Amino acid sequence: MTDVRATNITWHEGHVKREDREQLLSQNGATIWFTGLSGAGKSTIAFTFEHALVERGQLAYVLDGDNVRHGLNKNLGFTAADREENIRRIGEVARFFADTGVISLTSFISPYRKDRDRARQIHREAGLPFIEILVDVPIEVCETRDPKGLYKKARAALAAGKGIGFTGVDDPYEPPLSPEIVIHNDRITPQEAAAQVMRYMESQSLLPELK
Repeated sequence: MTDVRATNITWHEGHVKREDREQLLSQNGATIWFTGLSGAGKSTIAFTFEHALVERGQLAYVLDGDNVRHGLNKNLGFTAADREENIRRIGEVARFFADTGVISLTSFISPYRKDRDRARQIHREAGLPFIEILVDVPIEVCETRDPKGLYKKARAALAAGKGIGFTGVDDPYEPPLSPEIVIHNDRITPQEAAAQVMRYMESQSLLPELK
């Protein structure tokens, strides 16, 4: 749990309400949280879905794991503590985005269940939709993709008795127990995956009707 170090602070309520921002954008804010192993295709689906939403007339933005580590989280590594802080920050940023009326799409391995559950909780407390999507691809398939050579490096380190804490190899991945959506991304295309998410959001009245 993150220590609270700031003292003598007060939350300031603005004059513009969430409903005003959502009316301005003609949509409701929400967070779509993609989780899964490295190489599962989370970012590809997220960016494909972002494009589909914008073409539909909805404002959406992808918070991608690698992109965020170029700036906001560049001071974090891949220890368990740093992974926890990485997801804590993104959960808070996604909540702010959703509060503005934006559909926030997060693409992070986010391996630990408690960290994702905490992100869900802060959205629930704020009255914001949180849709958890498990991009479920067997690790054997993810390893054949391995665009960055990370699995190969992790396997070599493990064989040498020098684990590097890589998710799925020498560090655990805890899949969601009850995700809203499961995408078997080794069986469908990114476009089909995006359509699956779109159908779910429509079924939950999370998207306005097309005019």
